[in-house]
Amino acid sequence: MLVGKQAPVFHADAVVNGGDFEENFSLEQYKGNKHVLFYFYPLDFTFVCPTEIIAFQKRIKDFEDRNVQVIGCSIDSKFSHWAWLNTPQNDGGIQGVMYPLVADVNKTIALNYGVLAGHYDYNETGEMIWVGNLGENAVAYRGLFLIDKQGIVRHQVVNDLPLGRSVDEALRMIDALQFYEEKGEVCPANWHRGEDGLKDNAEGIASYLSSH
Repeated sequence: MLVGKQAPVFHADAVVNGGDFEENFSLEQYKGNKHVLFYFYPLDFTFVCPTEIIAFQKRIKDFEDRNVQVIGCSIDSKFSHWAWLNTPQNDGGIQGVMYPLVADVNKTIALNYGVLAGHYDYNETGEMIWVGNLGENAVAYRGLFLIDKQGIVRHQVVNDLPLGRSVDEALRMIDALQFYEEKGEVCPANWHRGEDGLKDNAEGIASYLSSH
């Protein structure tokens, strides 16, 4: 659980702007300036993953309007990312995606964020082996982390490999965090942008409950 803690720092290769390589990419460049939505997906050139990656791109203006930087990450290399980004969507690619994709080839980023789908161990002969949870390969679960401008993780959700995420819910959580930061009021169940919050005390909660 990373909520309430500083987001783990990393420096890694990434592909940005739909096809440019960037070395030593880091979330530190956004600290003090932007909220960050940092998410993991298992692998390039798969089936569920492009639906999520493209869905985030289709809503990218909604994130930009909220001053949020979307960043994806998988254990693939920057060259795999580049190839996928240059493959048309009709051919199974993600061409047109412009936000950064981080290459976690050493799997250390996924490990530090707690989303690696298993662990390494040794067998009876002393050979290092991968032990997947429920037999998964050494890939990342579908983890998503909302990081504030101070670099603190404020929200996280982790889905198993077959379960795609909701872009609408990601935006709702951003709205809730930014509403709290601006107004100092907390967000009740099923809160959406434009609705009232409630004061973080017994009187405020009682008042809210009596009016709903």
